[in-house]
Amino acid sequence: MDRRSPINAGGVDTVHDRHGAEARGGMLGVFAVWLIVLLSLPVGSGYAQVLDPLQLGLVPIGKPVPEFDLPPVEGRTLGLSSEKLKGDVSLVNVFASWCAACLDEHPLLMDLAKRNVVPIHGLNYKDQPDNARRWLKRLGDPYTRTGADRDGRVANDFGLFGVPQTFVVDQTGRIAYVHIGALDQAAIEETIVPIIEKLRARREPATKRISARSSIRPSRGMLDGATGKPR
Repeated sequence: MDRRSPINAGGVDTVHDRHGAEARGGMLGVFAVWLIVLLSLPVGSGYAQVLDPLQLGLVPIGKPVPEFDLPPVEGRTLGLSSEKLKGDVSLVNVFASWCAACLDEHPLLMDLAKRNVVPIHGLNYKDQPDNARRWLKRLGDPYTRTGADRDGRVANDFGLFGVPQTFVVDQTGRIAYVHIGALDQAAIEETIVPIIEKLRARREPATKRISARSSIRPSRGMLDGATGKPR
C-alpha cells in the first residue's frame, strides 16, 4: 500500500513528510488550504483541472525571488544569492540528499547541464553538509551555483511545496514558472525549454508576456483522469 500523501504520490517529498514541524507557519497554512480543497473533491468528479496551485493563488508567478545570500554546498566554491539570479534566464532546483524523488530527476538535470541549455542552480534544502557533498560527488553536479539552505528559510520564501521543485527565473530575477515535483523529459522538452527560449527572445519581463503556469502531478487515485502535465 502506498502510504504517501496524494501530492507526494506524484513524485514529490512534501515539506510535511520530513520537516513539517520545522516549516514556517505561513507556508504550512497555505499548503493546508490547498490540501483541504484537494481532499474535498469527489473521486472522478472531473474537477482535477481546478487544482492548479496557480489558480488557487498559491504559486508566486511573476514575483521577485526573495532576497538571500547563501554559502555553497560543502566542497563547492560558488554560493547562490538573489543578485546572481539576474541578467540571464536560469533554473533554481530545490533538492536534498534525503529526497527519493530527486534521484529520479537528477539524470535529466545532468543531461540539461551537459547540453548547456540554461544555467541550473541548486538550492540544497535542510540537508547535512557532508550528505549533500557526497550526494553530488556520487551522482554528478549539474549546478552552476549551489546554496546551502540549512534551515529551509530561503526555499520557503521562494514558495516551496515540496522537494524537488524547480523555478524558472527570468532575466530580472522574477519567477516565471514553477514545476512542483520531479521533472521528467516531457516537462523539460515541452514546457521548460520553450519557456526559456521565449524568455530569452523577449526584452520585456517575460512574466508579462507569456502565460503564467504551474505544473504538478496529482494522485491518480484521488484525481481520476488527471494527466499530470503542465497546462
